Amino acid sequence: MIFGRSKMELKVGVFVFIGLVILMVFILSIGGFKTWSSGYKVKFIFNFINGVKLGAPVRFSGVDVGQVKSISFIKSQDGHAKVEITAWVKDEIDIPIDSTIWVNTLGLLGEKYIEILPGEDTERFLEAGQAMAGNDPVPMHYLEKMTKSILDQVNDALSAIKSERGTVGKLIYDDTVYNNLEAMSSDLRKHPWKLFWKSK
Repeated sequence: MIFGRSKMELKVGVFVFIGLVILMVFILSIGGFKTWSSGYKVKFIFNFINGVKLGAPVRFSGVDVGQVKSISFIKSQDGHAKVEITAWVKDEIDIPIDSTIWVNTLGLLGEKYIEILPGEDTERFLEAGQAMAGNDPVPMHYLEKMTKSILDQVNDALSAIKSERGTVGKLIYDDTVYNNLEAMSSDLRKHPWKLFWKSK
């Protein structure tokens, strides 16, 4: 009786263990972990990363090839603070040393990720642990400032037109231009041959 009970408990234990292993494999696969993939780590230096988070994708020519592993602050040679992103990429990916690296966005307001556009240097590649400077994204307040400047210029132009200043304002509001055009049109209707007449 005791032997039969122990045997049953062993079977249940093995069944539970196998279930836990399957569940762990499933969770790791869904989470996108690179547990069984071989790769190497590289570093990208930015002044501004616009909200890139740990685990963000790293794309090479638009294809997911890795993810962001750590984000930290470092000091440059001139004493300014920089953001250092350590990224893991697959072994089979060779990043040319002249590649362009920047922070991209999935959609207009989507997740931020690292985009790598491969360069043309087929002899020199980014090595494990090597750092490379990235192109900073444009901060939102710069875009707002630029938009405000453009709108101010448009408003100034509209104000000039309404106040009858400038060429467009005179064309719209000055009757002299309209009268001259009307007289010219009337003269051409009476003497159409003037269209082909060349003054000496």
